[in-house]
Amino acid sequence: MTTPVNAESTSTLIEARQLTKIYRPRRSAPTVALDNVDLSISEGEFIALVGPSGCGKTTLLKIMAGLITSYDGSVTLGGSAVKGPTADVGVVFQQPTLLPWRTILENIMIPIEVQGLDKKAGLNRARELMRTVGLEGFDTKYPKELSGGMQQRAGICRALVHDPKVLLMDEPFGALDAMTREFMNEELQRIWLQSGKTVVFVTHSIPEATFLADRVVVMTPRPGRIAEIVSVDIGRPRSLGDMATDAAGEKLERIRVHFKNSSMVD
Repeated sequence: MTTPVNAESTSTLIEARQLTKIYRPRRSAPTVALDNVDLSISEGEFIALVGPSGCGKTTLLKIMAGLITSYDGSVTLGGSAVKGPTADVGVVFQQPTLLPWRTILENIMIPIEVQGLDKKAGLNRARELMRTVGLEGFDTKYPKELSGGMQQRAGICRALVHDPKVLLMDEPFGALDAMTREFMNEELQRIWLQSGKTVVFVTHSIPEATFLADRVVVMTPRPGRIAEIVSVDIGRPRSLGDMATDAAGEKLERIRVHFKNSSMVD
């Protein structure tokens, strides 16, 4: 059994300092999505962002991904300012967003093609990832021929095929049924333990966050601030049964107390 990453003993990979994001639409009042957020994420760490709808979780993820570049404060990746999308980051969205006219293997290969990387090495990496997530033999299938969970596994392969340092995941399992979601949580933990990637995972589900994360970043309703960062000091690999233990129950309750008057998280 392994233990969670100690954020103080490993090198910082992602750092946000005094991060503030204000949306300024032309015909309505400004909206403060993030307000003075400070967050350091260590290399190899699994971080979950949890909070009510509209608290800025996805905005924070998009800034880390370089998809939003206008903000106050700073965000760095490996010590360099994040100024736009980078090959060091892979992103998985709530919907798999697979291209319906491309096979599963062709979908997974998109980052290799876009970044002009070695095709042979990319194919080997893609097939290795497909074996890892249980998609071996589905190379020539099309997205419509796969279940929702299988499509999302293909989306994870696509995000990892170019071997990024960081995997950013925006509610990737939110549209799945409960049983498939639990299975995917276990699969993601296994993939993370094997790959050693740094993962930032957005979710509305407190149990999901507690099961997956080394630390759970609890965010307030808009404007999004960090209310608390809860360390989940439960050994790995974790089983779903571990969530019924007193240790897990204590962490769940500690997070839930922030949302006692909110029905917007699970």
